[in-house]
Amino acid sequence: MPLGFHRKPTGRPGEWFYCIKHGKVEEGPECPAKDRLGPYATPDEAAHALETADERNREWQNDPRWTDQPKDEGDE
Repeated sequence: MPLGFHRKPTGRPGEWFYCIKHGKVEEGPECPAKDRLGPYATPDEAAHALETADERNREWQNDPRWTDQPKDEGDE
């Protein structure tokens, strides 16, 4: 059996996560890290985790430092 499949969830009480598997906010180590976004400081921040991730993804897509497009010769 591969190692790591029976690891306990990590996190601490007082840390809030959004579980993408269950679609809900959870406190502390309820679900495996692969199924969570966070930690967040408050339940409200965790509840908006998908919106936060979407905003960050859009920012990164529009950030020239994160694109694979080559620079134009005039930009050097």
